[in-house]
Amino acid sequence: MSSSFSASLSGLAANQQKLSVIGNNLANLNTVGFKGSNVNFVDLVAQSVGGPSVNPMQIGLGVSVGQIRTTFTQGSVDKTGVPTDVAIQGDGFFVVGTGVNRTYTRAGDFNFNADGMLVTSSGLPVMGYTAVDPATGLIDTSGAPAAIVAPPGVLRPPVATSRMSTLTNLDASAAVGDTYAAPVEIYDSLGIPHVATVTYTKTAANAWSYSVTVPGAEVTGGTAGTPSQVATGTIGFSTSGLLTSVNGGVVSDVAITTPTWTNGAAASTINWDIVNTNGVSSLTGYGAPSATASVTQNGTTSGAPSSIVSVDQEGNLIASFGMGQTVSVGRLALATFNNPAGLVKLGTNMYAQSDASGQPMVGTAGTGGRGVIIGSALEASNVDIAHEFTQMILAQRGYQASSKGITVADELLVDTLNLKR
Repeated sequence: MSSSFSASLSGLAANQQKLSVIGNNLANLNTVGFKGSNVNFVDLVAQSVGGPSVNPMQIGLGVSVGQIRTTFTQGSVDKTGVPTDVAIQGDGFFVVGTGVNRTYTRAGDFNFNADGMLVTSSGLPVMGYTAVDPATGLIDTSGAPAAIVAPPGVLRPPVATSRMSTLTNLDASAAVGDTYAAPVEIYDSLGIPHVATVTYTKTAANAWSYSVTVPGAEVTGGTAGTPSQVATGTIGFSTSGLLTSVNGGVVSDVAITTPTWTNGAAASTINWDIVNTNGVSSLTGYGAPSATASVTQNGTTSGAPSSIVSVDQEGNLIASFGMGQTVSVGRLALATFNNPAGLVKLGTNMYAQSDASGQPMVGTAGTGGRGVIIGSALEASNVDIAHEFTQMILAQRGYQASSKGITVADELLVDTLNLKR
């Protein structure tokens, strides 16, 4: 008789735990980045009662909570319009805190504190990368992540142009001797702009020569009013207008070495990207007017970035920089785990790693299976009201059924005690 009491009592306790989890899920229906939990039950070890049956004769001893598991399904992404709000579309967690106090979160409601540090709503520093590669001017993500500190108004060093490209068509119907010039603004090591002019001269059918010059007054040893030549060569096209040769050889990029500048800036080498990473040439020789569709280069002047204006898919914090220019002042770090369900909830939208979760694999958005970043947005709770209400009804019925089992067992016990009377 006592076993029926204990089995029904275990049902009460288990269903009460389930109702507690459901209540917590519903309470966090509007919590940023919240991940709901579900409860799975397991039966307790059975009691063998023996007997002549071929099959085991066992009586169960009740139920217990087998696991309470966090469900890391994607929550909806809601636009907020706040530049420092970020959401993760896909796997991964933001890395916050420092040293042994490092934790992880899906809630991206970040902002800058008085010291220019990017922090969570509870004031924890957000980890990422802020070091700038002096050769490219891009954020260097090769080191360990650190707190992102990017106060507005801090003077950023210039980056000398190291790559340039022009998307140019040279008119196949042009006469021999005709020329076409494409100017490209470049920056020296002091961040001062200069205009490099690429001048093409037609030498024969489907054949052109090129000359890259800079103003003579701006280079050491140059003459005012006379362009100073820094590179020359030839290019050839096929009968279909496709680039077939550069400087008499295979199609390849051209290295341009600038002179020293009169302003004191050092000489530098600029790679003229004639072929992009997909193997497509930036020069064509079709029967259309000579024209340049676009010009790109990676140099920047010195300046003080202002407030953050956006966050891109790779997690770069983009700040305005001068007249219409933008620059990345930091890049968010993301962490993934082999078993995210093994993370320990700490409250305030934070998780900590455990032996069950495994070690964090930290990197940047869009790499190593990590999701992408959506700027000016937040991830909503993934709690589904309809599902939770359904589970609540089932837990309520389970609780009621277990309580009824206790009532019946109690009545039987009373009848048993009355047998002596």
